[in-house]
Amino acid sequence: MPVYVYQGLETGNRYEFEQRFSEAAYTHHPETGEPLKRLISAPAVIFKGSGWYIKDSKSPSSTTGKSENKSESSSQAAD
Repeated sequence: MPVYVYQGLETGNRYEFEQRFSEAAYTHHPETGEPLKRLISAPAVIFKGSGWYIKDSKSPSSTTGKSENKSESSSQAAD
């Protein structure tokens, strides 16, 4: 279940609650009754390292560069 961050409007305290996607956002703290607003926070997914894109796909410039080099070398050999 996702974790949502709320801030108390009276005290400024921050709270984290696990809620289902289908549940409505809390407007009051379930235990104290303090008015709350839900905060927008960064996702918890962090991609580290060089990345899948660099390793798993070919760059278009490298494939065209190789074919051009072959044609240039064959034209030079003919001269």
